[in-house]
Amino acid sequence: MQLTPEVLLNAYAQGIFPMASSRHGTEIKWYEPDPRAVLRLDEFHAPKRLLRTYRNLINQTITVGKDFPAVIHACTERDETWLNDELIDLYIQLHRQGHAHSIELWDGKTLAGGLYGVAVPGVPVFCGESMFSRARDASKLCLVELVNYLKSNGFKWLDAQFQTSHLSQFGFAEMRRTDYLNLLLRT
Repeated sequence: MQLTPEVLLNAYAQGIFPMASSRHGTEIKWYEPDPRAVLRLDEFHAPKRLLRTYRNLINQTITVGKDFPAVIHACTERDETWLNDELIDLYIQLHRQGHAHSIELWDGKTLAGGLYGVAVPGVPVFCGESMFSRARDASKLCLVELVNYLKSNGFKWLDAQFQTSHLSQFGFAEMRRTDYLNLLLRT
């Protein structure tokens, strides 16, 4: 099956997402974790120090969708990544179509951190895909901005796919796959 933006959106609407075997690998597998890491946006909580930093940004600015390609490419700058050129191209196409969004943290004109994900059409769920940080707390500050952005645009849930202790501190909790699929069916 040839991957297209439409195939990707259909997969997300069914709780499935792709991952390449490696940065330069050509094999792409589909995943649907059970359980899944999900945040109900009204239950988001961040450390007070982080919120204070967010409110008092001086030399840094946060933007939404200013440079999606730079964010997704920066997310591959690690020892192991699940993004290959085919997936990067597809997510950039989804961004151009208005389905994928990025948050960027700038230190002057330098991209210091960011994250991106996919909005499932017709469902108040945003699927966070990847993030990166080149400066202290950069990706965490982008997460705070993302939650504010999502709330102001009618989203109710943020899907992070796999639970980690890092995500737990912000209120992410595990949800059974059947419950997640029911959530996607609510329109």
